[in-house]
Amino acid sequence: MVTIVGIDPGLAATGFGIVRGGGLKIDGFSYGSINTSSNISLPHRLEQIYSRLIRVLEDTKPDLMVVEDVFSVEKFPKAGITLGKVSGVVLLAGCKTNVPVAEVPVREAKQILTGNGNASKKQLEKAVRHLLKLQTPIRPYHASDAMGLALLGLFRFKKR
Repeated sequence: MVTIVGIDPGLAATGFGIVRGGGLKIDGFSYGSINTSSNISLPHRLEQIYSRLIRVLEDTKPDLMVVEDVFSVEKFPKAGITLGKVSGVVLLAGCKTNVPVAEVPVREAKQILTGNGNASKKQLEKAVRHLLKLQTPIRPYHASDAMGLALLGLFRFKKR
């Protein structure tokens, strides 16, 4: 059995999903998000994401962490830069806890999990919920996105 952590980086909310199993078999899962307040400075928000993620990784001791690859929208370059900073602390947390990291483009994850690389957050959440056999919606969407990444990691994982 392996443990995979999926991470959907975001400054206001970084989603995480944890799945245990092997191949296509899911033996257990959990999810949540690390939220930061816009009332504190960027460095302090990044430190909160980093330190809380370190705790998640130390508690779960995953075999792999799958992180949504950063993308930037031409219309919002500043948002892309901020997202890059969040991804940096996420990658650093993986490095500091000796967890192998794989980055996956969001379109690739959506394509594999829904059959549509341009799927909406709602469509992705529904596909993830179906795979987990859950009736209740997964909220926030950052957590369902992270669960999708964790499931993708589980389905692709090969012991080294």
